[in-house]
Amino acid sequence: MTLVERLVSEFTGRGYKISTIKHAHHTFDIDHQGTDSYRHREAGAIEVALVSGCRWALMHELHGDDEPPLEAVLNRISPCDLVLVEGYKQEARAKIEARRSDAKKTEPLTPGDPAIVTIAADHAIEGETVPVLDLNDISAIADFIIDYCRLPKRDDAE
Repeated sequence: MTLVERLVSEFTGRGYKISTIKHAHHTFDIDHQGTDSYRHREAGAIEVALVSGCRWALMHELHGDDEPPLEAVLNRISPCDLVLVEGYKQEARAKIEARRSDAKKTEPLTPGDPAIVTIAADHAIEGETVPVLDLNDISAIADFIIDYCRLPKRDDAE
């Protein structure tokens, strides 16, 4: 499980309403050839909503327009207690830097990014100016986020 997955599970288990945004660095599609919704997009629809009794999804085609900034995506999210964002590393929003000893890139990001408010690592780290949390202690990371964001405390699931 990823850090975000584990945090979503932790927060929802505590009764918080959570949304997530995942930035993809490549072309992706949640629809596939042969479906009506795919054909609607191929025909030129700028937005296609898929709706069922279990969930709904809205696909917006950019048709050559620029990728929307994070703020524009956040404005489309339904009301919730917290939005966890994965990616958007260049945004000047509070961030947690995840450091894994087996990562391909191990260069610290904190020296060049004042928006990093804590580090979650699977190994010991010395000399940092922000708190360092155990990457595997999801409860402690969630507690940090709750305190940092000044979310109301919840003792159990609602």
